[in-house]
Amino acid sequence: MDGIGDVAVGVKRGSDELSMYSSPTSGGSSASDGASNGSDSKKLRVEEAPPSRVLHIRKLPNEASETEVIALGLPFGKVTNILTLKGKNQAFLEMSTEEAAITMVNYYTTVNPHIRNVPVFIQYSNHKELKTDAGNQRTQAMLQAVSAVQSGGSPSADAQEALAAASSPVLRIIIDNMFYPVTLDVLQQIFSKFGTVMKIITFTKNNQFQALLQFSDPVNAQQAKLALDGQNIYNSCCTLRIDFSKLVNLNVKYNNDKSRDYTRPELPAGDGQPSLECTVAHAFSKDSNSLLGKIPGALNPLSAAAAAAAAAGRVALAGQPGSSGVLLVSNLNEEMVAPQSLFTLFGVYGDVQRVKILYNKKDSALIQMSDANQAQLAMSHLNGQKMYGKIIRVTLSKHQTVALPRDGLDDQGLTKDFANSPLHRFKKPGSKNFQNIFPPSATLHLSNVPQDVTEEDLRLLFQNAGGTVKAFKFFQDRKMALLQMTMAEEAIQALIDLHNYNMGGNQHLRVSFSKSTI
Repeated sequence: MDGIGDVAVGVKRGSDELSMYSSPTSGGSSASDGASNGSDSKKLRVEEAPPSRVLHIRKLPNEASETEVIALGLPFGKVTNILTLKGKNQAFLEMSTEEAAITMVNYYTTVNPHIRNVPVFIQYSNHKELKTDAGNQRTQAMLQAVSAVQSGGSPSADAQEALAAASSPVLRIIIDNMFYPVTLDVLQQIFSKFGTVMKIITFTKNNQFQALLQFSDPVNAQQAKLALDGQNIYNSCCTLRIDFSKLVNLNVKYNNDKSRDYTRPELPAGDGQPSLECTVAHAFSKDSNSLLGKIPGALNPLSAAAAAAAAAGRVALAGQPGSSGVLLVSNLNEEMVAPQSLFTLFGVYGDVQRVKILYNKKDSALIQMSDANQAQLAMSHLNGQKMYGKIIRVTLSKHQTVALPRDGLDDQGLTKDFANSPLHRFKKPGSKNFQNIFPPSATLHLSNVPQDVTEEDLRLLFQNAGGTVKAFKFFQDRKMALLQMTMAEEAIQALIDLHNYNMGGNQHLRVSFSKSTI
């Protein structure tokens, strides 16, 4: 019991009560063998402790603060008490529930936790609660601060001061000059070079793409901010602006393309939100040219094709350097398809330059996008979708361009040049349309709606395009609306027929796919 004097957080009890802190815990270690910092000089035969809301943390670095230890537990729930054994490089952390502690231990079994770049070890304690005196004002202030911020309240001045001693593990990220889409997976790949990324939430505010990203350790957040603030993700665009968030913990409800809790893979995708089929980080990890550089802190520009696949939220083909912007689309309904309908549908994902339906194989067409990035994006979203009752196949073509018919040669209107079309969605660099690229879905976003057009008018218009309107909702200004069809196939048909539809007074309806449901 020579370690009693090392208890750093106000515990003034007899040795009988303090013996709890030197009794064996799971994993072949005890608080009392901490002097050897986990060495096996003492051969203890220890049975693994059953789950408990008290966790035993070993091999802490000498300079580790209480706030940093608390930060390990924050992503999993409320931290209700802490006891640090400074001289033994150990700590006990009490979570509010046993479930939170189990989630934490399960997570850190697969992902090694670090404090100040030193790996630490977490296991269940034999004890069901921490019996420390409530007299230690600093610890209580810190826990109060954390509790207040977690529940959305305002901590006291003392608590704020205690909490400010260590910066938040949560970063607020703003993307400036966003010419190409930036996704949650791209952010995860970039920031995970600096530590364990626990949670990410992405959103658009003031027409800017933003994200909140939570590390397991505030020190990792500091390192990432120092290295990445002001860097470009892609060549000359998508600049990272990084600050510390006032939040200390993010509450993620859904795992999808907008938010992710890496500690809770069982979370649902949410209403109508696509869950990701494959993380881009994994898919491109073997391609040193496609995603981000191997040197921590260095951002190499993404190849256009990889960026497009990342933006699509799934991976189709890893585009090679120099790949063309021409797509081959097959299994088309040759009785129904026309260059204009392909221009409208593929134009959701990029600016279509030319369309050629093949003369000797009218169920196939070549579509030239403005670059390989847009071609990859369109392929990722439209391959396997239904158009005019048939499942279309979309692949990258070996052709570099789509040739126009020679002067004076009639090809029955099978080829059309759209290079100067006023309907291109992405002509303007950094257009907010880049932030609103979603897979085909049953819900459509309508904009540029004239003030005198009613819900009934729009329902009738879309029902006449074929299909059933299940739900409808005007935005507050009534210039925009959400309209939900029965299935994505019906929405695809309605978009082809009604995008740019003249609503009268030279006002043309704008139609795109939405990520929302009504």
